[in-house]
Amino acid sequence: MKTLNLKSKIKNGLLATTVAIASVAGAVNEVNAQEVKNVVLVHGAFADGSGYKALYQVLTKKGYRVTIVQNPLSSLEDDVKATQLALDKQDGPTILAGHSWGGTVITEAGNHPKVAALVYIAALQPDNGETSIQWLQTAPPAPENGVLPPDEKGIAYYDKAKFHKGFAADISKEDADFMFASQGAFYAKGFTTAITHAAWRDKPAYGVIATEDKSIVPEIQHAMYKRSNTKITEVKGSHVIFLSQPEKVASVIIEAAKKGVQKK
Repeated sequence: MKTLNLKSKIKNGLLATTVAIASVAGAVNEVNAQEVKNVVLVHGAFADGSGYKALYQVLTKKGYRVTIVQNPLSSLEDDVKATQLALDKQDGPTILAGHSWGGTVITEAGNHPKVAALVYIAALQPDNGETSIQWLQTAPPAPENGVLPPDEKGIAYYDKAKFHKGFAADISKEDADFMFASQGAFYAKGFTTAITHAAWRDKPAYGVIATEDKSIVPEIQHAMYKRSNTKITEVKGSHVIFLSQPEKVASVIIEAAKKGVQKK
């Protein structure tokens, strides 16, 4: 009887220890999953940081600390510097997300040591030695696309007559008009500047494809993200899905945040 009691105590003790270890491991995993709480958002051409308001609201309500970069849009180098300044201010690991041209920016700026993962939102994703224009020319533009040739100062604008349907078809005309009015002056030379070190080669990457995109057609987005082994999420919407579908875009950023401490 004493032998049975002793065996029972040992068995129960081992079981309790196993449960305790499992609980600790679970707690550690939970902490690690929530470790990345910083998000830096980088806007693209023909836009500014104000377009991120809806996405900012979704993420901050879920406890994330969000910083929005205001790109000067004067060159790739200048936009990268602006993004790096924002990353310098972060207090720990950060998810770096970029829309459209902002994808090219985060591809270079994402080498910053605080960047845990990259999120491409209907964004360009060149490789080392590649330029944005190379990818934009890999498929015929949609008829709705309204990117105009650079003017005498080298600045490219979006045709106002095509902006709503070509850039932001799934938001109201009123909101599209505001977005058009608030766009930055984008110096087109950025499209012809090559990437020197593609951060997605070293860090996890997530891509949100806008299935109704008329500015960077989905065919191009699929080709880039498949080539780089980026985890793809398709969202039905226009080029500005971060504005029209902020909850869905936020869910991809949150997924990256929860897995951001892991290597690709």
